Amino acid sequence: MPTFTASDGTRLAHHTRGDGEPLLCLPGGPMRASAYLGDLGGLTRHRRLCVLDLRGTGDSAPPADPATYRCDRQVDDVEAFRAHLGLDRIDLLAHSAGGDLALLYAVRHPGRVRTLTLVTGRARALGVDFTAEHRAEGAARRSAEPWFESAREAYGRIWAGTATDADWDAATPFFYGRWDAVARAHAATDVEQTNEDAADRYVAPGAFRPAEARAVVAAWDTRVLLVTGELDSGPLPRVAVVVADLFRRAELAVLPGAGHFPWLDVPEVFRETVAGFLDREDGREDDREDGREGDRRG
Repeated sequence: MPTFTASDGTRLAHHTRGDGEPLLCLPGGPMRASAYLGDLGGLTRHRRLCVLDLRGTGDSAPPADPATYRCDRQVDDVEAFRAHLGLDRIDLLAHSAGGDLALLYAVRHPGRVRTLTLVTGRARALGVDFTAEHRAEGAARRSAEPWFESAREAYGRIWAGTATDADWDAATPFFYGRWDAVARAHAATDVEQTNEDAADRYVAPGAFRPAEARAVVAAWDTRVLLVTGELDSGPLPRVAVVVADLFRRAELAVLPGAGHFPWLDVPEVFRETVAGFLDREDGREDDREDGREGDRRG
């Protein structure tokens, strides 16, 4: 298991899967061990996934100072990871809450990022959050599911901040496009893979400065891909459009039938969407005048 040392002396672990050009991957959770990403729906056929275990998760050591779990404090870990791999510029992919960390890295080190892929990514770093109303709107789309009635109230309590562990268990199907054996097995690893104390500190006050971040990404001449699931509530596809509009050169892929973990729900579509974006040349001549390539439903 390869490791490197962060600027504060914390030992961090990373994992390599597949072959090809490197793709740096940041997990979400927040603060969930990177194992849940798997091979990202077979993306290892196209890229060498360089996957970081964030401090205090997976095979990485906990820091001496728990305050360094805060999202912005972990930007230096990503930069140390890039330097450890000997890469001048990186293709960066992040899932869910890892999107905030990826955005903060891009804001602080814009010249180091060749492409940015946010998979059902959060964007609190840019001042966009997912509200309880968004969650309710997304949940309503699942009303035909056999588990809907038993899960609906529990899901609401999660976003109201009153959920019990039993509520989280009951509401888990909302996060997947299909509540099948694959989804159940994936969900069963969540608790053991997540550092709950670190997760509570991840978005502590002071982590984000949205106005400053928006100014940077608005002038950022880098290609960005936002991947969202048609059935996901965080972000809803219409909210992902709002996030995409904050960048000069962003495109949005809404994957039919997918939830919060699209590489599990629609692996082939997910793989082709991300690989196609990464393998495409700069493509300036194809960009629309507003810098967006528009929505793609794959």
